[in-house]
Amino acid sequence: MARVKTPAARREDRRAGADDGLNPVWFKPLMFGFMLLGLLWIVVFYISGGTLPIPFPADQSSWNILIGFGIAFVGFLMTLWWR
Repeated sequence: MARVKTPAARREDRRAGADDGLNPVWFKPLMFGFMLLGLLWIVVFYISGGTLPIPFPADQSSWNILIGFGIAFVGFLMTLWWR
């Protein structure tokens, strides 16, 4: 025979696991910080005409875009573990 839980028992189960797996306080600011830093990196690259943040030779200037997207991608990957 199946055991039926009362509403009070269900509430206790929810409360017992409510704070399990929460992220530390620094997680969300770091996640959004990575996303904003990557965006800022790309914006600075376009505003400077391709010479900043890291001056690469003209034929390799697209590395700045890759670096910016890489930094932002780390922030987006962190959203997978955000609770």
